[in-house]
Amino acid sequence: MSAFSSLPPILQPKEEDIQMMLSAEVHIGTRNSDSMMTEYIWRRRNDGIHILNIGKTWEKLMLAARVIAAIENPEDVIAISARPYGMRAVLKFAHYTGAQNISGRYTPGTFTNQITKQFKEPRLLIVTDPRTDSQSVKESSYVNLPVIAFCDSDSPLQYVDIAIPANNKGKLSIGLMYWMLAREVLRLRGAVSRLSDWEVPVDLFFYRDPEELKKAEEEKAAALLAAEEAAAAPVYEEEAVPAIEGGADVLLDSAAPEPDAGIDAGWSGEGEEAPAAGW
Repeated sequence: MSAFSSLPPILQPKEEDIQMMLSAEVHIGTRNSDSMMTEYIWRRRNDGIHILNIGKTWEKLMLAARVIAAIENPEDVIAISARPYGMRAVLKFAHYTGAQNISGRYTPGTFTNQITKQFKEPRLLIVTDPRTDSQSVKESSYVNLPVIAFCDSDSPLQYVDIAIPANNKGKLSIGLMYWMLAREVLRLRGAVSRLSDWEVPVDLFFYRDPEELKKAEEEKAAALLAAEEAAAAPVYEEEAVPAIEGGADVLLDSAAPEPDAGIDAGWSGEGEEAPAAGW
């Protein structure tokens, strides 16, 4: 691929990687663009959406992975995401690479105020969105902390050292980018072979809606309950009914009620005649 000629052959992407990036819409930007992101924008569609350069995205992804792998202690790397779509991604990234993560609201002073309980002194910072995570990016400039950021077409690049051009607003794009970054870091460390696929599925890095999870759990519980009821229900075997000679006539005769002889017996018992019909 001529677009990746600057990379050594071992770091060049496969066709599957490019297809996954296109399917997750990593290249889809926004209608707005920042002046410092111009070099990462390929063109602009007729509807005003900016298209990011996939080649630049892969090159910056490889550069960021090499920087992360160069950190001796993995716990000195912190991945931050205040955006809900990136919370699960940074958690899984930290789990598989040994880094730390801060998901949700960032507490001001985490990098600068030594009195706070959550004070940290990392050597590298990874942010999902420089605009949403602006407080952590600003504090990193006070303590000379290098920053790796996933930047959309309208993201500010102030205090960002390595900008990875990617769609940082879609849950599929964010999850795929963190999955690829974690996979490349593990490959550079020698924990994962390049000859085989990484056994961790990319679905683990995707954001999951709590309502969808609750609905899926309810459907699963209902299906399990129905299966248990079906297994516990008794099964009755149908017995064959023997044929009756005479057919329906015999059934009708047997079903007809017998005349009640008790009334006549009561009148005759007292020796009196039955009342006339006129009475």
